[in-house]
Amino acid sequence: MAKCEVCQKDTFFGRKISITRSQISRRALTTQKPNVHSVKVIVDGTPKTMHVCTRCLRSGLVKRA
Repeated sequence: MAKCEVCQKDTFFGRKISITRSQISRRALTTQKPNVHSVKVIVDGTPKTMHVCTRCLRSGLVKRA
């Protein structure tokens, strides 16, 4: 999976805990991946294809070509 080239957002891991009748019955590892798109952006006046997460696109950190 690609990583955002602007904010370095990447896959992160966690635990999902199943609670049944006020007891923890099982734990499972989960992975969450960022919403990364391959878009054309302008870097130093030239268009370039980069992997950018949607949060960086929405906040205007990159200028689309």
